[in-house]
Amino acid sequence: MAQPLSADQFLAVLRKSGVRVVEHGSWRTHNRNHKGAWGPVHGVMIHHTGPYSTEAGMVELCRTGYTSLPGPLCHGVIDRSGTVHLVGYGRTNHAGAGDDDVLRAVIAEKPLPPDNEANTDGNARFYGFECINTGGGQTWPPAQLDALHKVSAALCRAHGWTAPSVIAHKEWQPGKPDPAGIAMDEFRGAVADLLDGKPTSPKPADDRPTYAPFPGPAYFRTGRCSALITAMGKRLVAEGCSRYAKGPGPRWTDADRRSYAAWQRKLGFSGDDADGIPGPTSWAKLRVPKP
Repeated sequence: MAQPLSADQFLAVLRKSGVRVVEHGSWRTHNRNHKGAWGPVHGVMIHHTGPYSTEAGMVELCRTGYTSLPGPLCHGVIDRSGTVHLVGYGRTNHAGAGDDDVLRAVIAEKPLPPDNEANTDGNARFYGFECINTGGGQTWPPAQLDALHKVSAALCRAHGWTAPSVIAHKEWQPGKPDPAGIAMDEFRGAVADLLDGKPTSPKPADDRPTYAPFPGPAYFRTGRCSALITAMGKRLVAEGCSRYAKGPGPRWTDADRRSYAAWQRKLGFSGDDADGIPGPTSWAKLRVPKP
């Protein structure tokens, strides 16, 4: 927990980390502070941008936002060469509402619980970096990963945080997939190495996830509790099939069954074929990543 750095301190910390920094417009005062508090801050959140036409266009979009979500959409955009583009500072529309249990774990620098609620404002609590990647089959260049590790470690060092203070959007807000293809435990390991003064050699990451095999229909029964069920629920939310009042969570419930039935109907199944119990065909199409 800490008060945010000043904009000049933030810039100095990033430059000292060794990354290339480009400043855009009046980024120091471009924020959403009129909508609420900025700080205290507790960590760093990593995102991917999603599809884009040009890198310059995506940097500008993150600076200005759009009608339903005004900019800035982050503090910095990290392009595929590893350059950090500063587009805003203060409260930005990057994190949205997330899980209060996750926030408590970040503050305590402990392992993260499943993100099964969206009840806490994250825009006030995290530095946010959007990283240019489609999220749909595009690799992560070593230079971009290196910059990601360096800015994360630099901010942790500035605040006296450790690597568990760096999280992904997908670990904060239910249903979010970003940054796709980055295993966050490995990512935090690289940040920890930098904090310990060890050099890192990032390897290209592939955002084509390894999907969980179908465990069989008997797996989905009342009382079953597993990370696989949480991963399935997040995919159902992402597909617009959520019937969850709160969640998804790790325990199989009627809300999971009803959400899966909505997915089956979306695929064109009906009657007994849309009973909410996963089958091999619908499961394969859902593409549930291995938890």
